[in-house]
Amino acid sequence: MRRNSCVFAFGAGLLATASLSGIALAQQAPGADSVDEPQASEIVITATRQNTSLADTAAAVSAISSQDLGPGGIQDIGDLQSSVPNVSIGDQFGVNRTFIRGIGMTSIDLGADGAVAFLQDGAMISRPAAQLAGFYDLAQIEVLRGPQGTLYGRGATGGAINLITAKPTEDLSGYIRGTYANYDAVTLEGAVGGSLIADTLLFRVAGKREKRDGYGKNLFTGSDVDNRDAYAVRGILEARLSPELTASLIVEHYEEDDNNYAFHYFGPTIVPAESLPHKLLGGETIFDYYTARGEKPNLRNIYSDEDPINKRNGENYTALVEWDSGDFNLKSITAYRDFSRFNRTDLDVSDVWMYGQNNYVEDANSFSQELLLNYKSGGLDILAGAMYFEEELYGEVKVPTINLGLLFGLPADTFDDGNYFQRGTVDTKSYGVFAQAAFDLTSQLRVTAGARYSYERRKGVGQFTFEAAGIDIPTDRKKGWGAITPKLLVEWRPADDTLIYGTVTRGFKSGVINVGSANSVIDPEFVWNYEAGFKQQLADNRILLSGAVFYYDYTDLQVGFVNAQSIVETINAGAAKNYGAELELSGRVNDNLTLNAYAAYLNAKFQDFCNGYYGAAVSRPGISYDACPSDPALADLDGKRLPNAPKFSFGAGFDYTVDVGPGELTLGADMSYQSKVYFTEFNNSDAAQGGYALVNANLTYKHESGLSASLWARNLTDKFAISNNIVTAPTFALVRVGSVIPPRTYGFTLGYAF
Repeated sequence: MRRNSCVFAFGAGLLATASLSGIALAQQAPGADSVDEPQASEIVITATRQNTSLADTAAAVSAISSQDLGPGGIQDIGDLQSSVPNVSIGDQFGVNRTFIRGIGMTSIDLGADGAVAFLQDGAMISRPAAQLAGFYDLAQIEVLRGPQGTLYGRGATGGAINLITAKPTEDLSGYIRGTYANYDAVTLEGAVGGSLIADTLLFRVAGKREKRDGYGKNLFTGSDVDNRDAYAVRGILEARLSPELTASLIVEHYEEDDNNYAFHYFGPTIVPAESLPHKLLGGETIFDYYTARGEKPNLRNIYSDEDPINKRNGENYTALVEWDSGDFNLKSITAYRDFSRFNRTDLDVSDVWMYGQNNYVEDANSFSQELLLNYKSGGLDILAGAMYFEEELYGEVKVPTINLGLLFGLPADTFDDGNYFQRGTVDTKSYGVFAQAAFDLTSQLRVTAGARYSYERRKGVGQFTFEAAGIDIPTDRKKGWGAITPKLLVEWRPADDTLIYGTVTRGFKSGVINVGSANSVIDPEFVWNYEAGFKQQLADNRILLSGAVFYYDYTDLQVGFVNAQSIVETINAGAAKNYGAELELSGRVNDNLTLNAYAAYLNAKFQDFCNGYYGAAVSRPGISYDACPSDPALADLDGKRLPNAPKFSFGAGFDYTVDVGPGELTLGADMSYQSKVYFTEFNNSDAAQGGYALVNANLTYKHESGLSASLWARNLTDKFAISNNIVTAPTFALVRVGSVIPPRTYGFTLGYAF
């Protein structure tokens, strides 16, 4: 099975060693037929809009099984980056920021969309903030890397992540699991399902409750930060109306109410610490707090007059109807989602109120309908679909300008009745139709050709107010965009256990109208992807070795930042070129040993892109930029690395199982490494995270009765690393704030499955 993280810190050479040793051991392993672990040819992938085996899917795709989810394993979206090549994940303002092959969500404006399609059972979860809900009772997670313009259309230029919920079974089955961990963490999770009416009407109910103390403290107020208090419940009803026709209804509710997603202060950039605005009120930061005590700062803590607030809840309704006659398969996916959140952070990073209280409100509801038709006969395979999506989004960003007068040499309360205030609605309507046909030219050669037409229209109604600057303007805008995204795929099978493929695809991310933003309408971004890869099954198909090389040609890449007027802005970068390679190995060597490993290389750089550098007016040793050819006042960023695009990532892990009495004992361990990443387009050291490794381990005993017990630990070395970092507005002296990865966690889990 595939362990989470699974990364080796010894480089790509160890990957080859693991591959060769795994093959040799597998060839010598006795009793291979008795292995009940699913082989690569048995793992079914649905993210490609068809049911295909992992080994036969001509795409860069990773599948993570239910065995690797839960306490000690992958528990939320953030854990995926240590399990899948070329994936980097962080959060900001309580919003998911997932990057695949250097492409992801760069905008920090309210209402911004990601560049990775995020789905549950094939239905889109459009709001990036809603994607941070934890995982529970999932059968599988699929990560599809590369632009998916034909299959998904808008918003999938980076790739797609599909969560597959566990479905009802005919026999009564389920599990219950309880975990106690450090930080006084208690997690209860369980599910039960079976038949209500003799294999005709089936059900499954699942739930999860999480509560733990914070990974840090607000040393000024004494409150926890980055704690968690959440619960979720899901019910599934499945009706088998005939041998060909199945209908399912999935209903889900979740809530969070805690002090999660705190802004951590990482220090100043171009303005010295002694000149930061809060000093005008005698304020102190986390660095001042520790300096006064002669201690090294622990940046998991904050020192703020404002506690972070995180309140969010959501309801999801998904209806799945599938008719399968053998040659024909028709599927309908209907979904309605309602999501709301309130987040508060402190932008002035101090123990005084220096116009730093940052309040976010987001209320969204969306409806989507998709129809998929698949026809297979002989050497012909036709896949076609149509979709409709609409979303109504209301949002607010409100920063009361308390004490802002001091910044201008005026009485402190001059602007106390004012605000920096973005508010309004954005209504989105999207349509798409696609078709692709695959046909066998020979018994070994198959060609797939297809295209999609997408159209999206957005209408924004709102107001942008910055009273201290005398700004109070309407932000009403509307615009639509259309795009054709073709695909060509060639597959060659020189042997039954070998697949070699090459593909050309185009991706499209629609234009943007952000909530209450003074920003002009942002144009769509486009990417052409040229990719070649292979799948090789080894050792009687128990081990799968996969690889891919790719080249991206990006135009009008959307990039977000805070401009010189302290206003959030998103622009279209001129171009970018991404190229890289990936290698994955996973499988069972013998009845006892499972290995997995991966390595990835990524070169992702801007081209023909100029922007205003936030430190242009300050002379700093070692920092210089060429003047933009078209505007000498801007910095030429040609050749700078894209944000959140590590050059190298690699890793490995193992599980070793032995029989102990009437059960089995499994020892597992894995490591992951990610090289240096930059968080802004300027590639400065004041917004970067150096390379780091994570180590995880677990020991699990499973009794034949269904009882299990597990000891586990994640981030064993207690590595501190920044997962996301922004440079704030000039009004806040361009300080660095962001989020951090979880510290070392360890715990004990008891479970029972039936």
